[in-house]
Amino acid sequence: MFFGGFSYIYAAVTVLWTTIFVEYWKHQEMDLAIRWEVKGVSSIQTKRKDYAHEKEVVDPITGETVRVFPEWKRLQRQALQIPFALAALVALGSLIATSFAIEIFLTEIYNGPLKSVLVYLPTGIMTTFMPMLTALFTKIATRLTNYENHDTDAAHDEALTRKTFILNFITSYLGILLTAFVYLPFGANIVPYLDVFSVTVKPLIQNSSQIKVATPGHFRINPGRLQKQVIYFTVTAQLVNFAMEIFIPYIKRKGFIKYKQIQAERAMKAGGANFDPASHDNADEAEFLARVRQESELDVYNVSDDLREMVLQFGYLSLFSIVWPLTGLGFLVNDWIELRADAIKICVEMQRPTPERRDTIGPWLDSLGFLSWTGAVTTTALLYLFKGEKGGPSGRPDDLKAWVLLLCLMSSEHVYLLVRWAVRYTIGKLESPGLVKERRDRYLVRKAYLTENLESVKSLSKISTTTSETEHFNRESLEEDARRRSLKSTSSKDNFWARQRTPGETIEIGSRLIKTAAPNETKKSQ
Repeated sequence: MFFGGFSYIYAAVTVLWTTIFVEYWKHQEMDLAIRWEVKGVSSIQTKRKDYAHEKEVVDPITGETVRVFPEWKRLQRQALQIPFALAALVALGSLIATSFAIEIFLTEIYNGPLKSVLVYLPTGIMTTFMPMLTALFTKIATRLTNYENHDTDAAHDEALTRKTFILNFITSYLGILLTAFVYLPFGANIVPYLDVFSVTVKPLIQNSSQIKVATPGHFRINPGRLQKQVIYFTVTAQLVNFAMEIFIPYIKRKGFIKYKQIQAERAMKAGGANFDPASHDNADEAEFLARVRQESELDVYNVSDDLREMVLQFGYLSLFSIVWPLTGLGFLVNDWIELRADAIKICVEMQRPTPERRDTIGPWLDSLGFLSWTGAVTTTALLYLFKGEKGGPSGRPDDLKAWVLLLCLMSSEHVYLLVRWAVRYTIGKLESPGLVKERRDRYLVRKAYLTENLESVKSLSKISTTTSETEHFNRESLEEDARRRSLKSTSSKDNFWARQRTPGETIEIGSRLIKTAAPNETKKSQ
């Protein structure tokens, strides 16, 4: 509203805000864990029922028999994540890049018949093949995670979440990254070679003027493409996702209920037996059982889907909001609606979620930190590419200097790490209700412990005083004790510890030694 796109001030504020958000989330997470009495529950992990051990060993500490799977074998299996990520990048990236190139060809080069229809071809390709590839790689990620053979459910879910985040990162951000770092700075030299697609549309071409032919370096790119793409993903795509998340399940559920009613009516008309479980219900329980049957047909709620949605939204804001600064405002409106829509979804459209005790959002927090760091780097790169005349969206790669870009990226990374350390240190000094409660509980525990021990000391002092009053120590009694010990063989250690037989003797003799060594100080203290 005040600075426009590619603003240095907006970039600095955005990077600072994302850093503060992630670090404050960690602080708030700990505070809520204490207030909700779930701190440390993540360390209580349940064993997976599908965990396959290789051998059983005896724990040297507890003495229990534990089932073990060698860690070096698990590390070898986890190393398969690297080829998995590369394969996902190649497959999904090739599909996105191909659709991207076809879209540019149809919108900026081709001007022949059926253009108004052909421009939807890239969208059709993406909507057809992208879900198929995503489902395929999701299945591979699940099998790969199972193959890693994690011993706890938490470790298994964390590994699967990381693989899912890799897939979401590619499918969500790669298209905008291609526009920002390939099309805009180098489009003048790359787009003219896309006339290879002219072979496909050659039967539709009536004359050569229907295809814009440009030599490398002279093609005029579309400078507003990046902003339009960001607006689509931050506004239009959010509306589409809202409809897919709320209205489509509602329509599907109502349609399924109507379909069952139609099938039942057809069976009745055909004279067939239509078994209705509700006909045998007790009248007092009929309403309850009807609600149970209805809820059992609903979809199962998965909190990871909502977490993934919010993390990806945070990524759009941290990586690309500098292109269109109203991104944050759009997300604010969207989340105001989304919060209430999710409440409706959980209460109406989903089965009742089974509550689980958690003190953290787990690997999603690492994803937020990664996106915050990536946003600092990409924001700096976008500023260098598109701020001012040099590197602007004119398609002149000669104006770009690789060493300057690398210097900007390295500098931004180091500044980000410094700012993150300062923010983490500052937030760590903040007080919160949960942390105050924890400090108060620790103080009360220490106070109760010290009070209990002081009472023991006081009772011991009373016993020693009574003993010193009833027992008399003189030369004759000590000589008698020495004579009795001489009748049996004893070591020097036994002689040392046997000099005082009771605590009272020890206290009395120690008191005499203190008074003898410092009589003046003893009188002053008295």
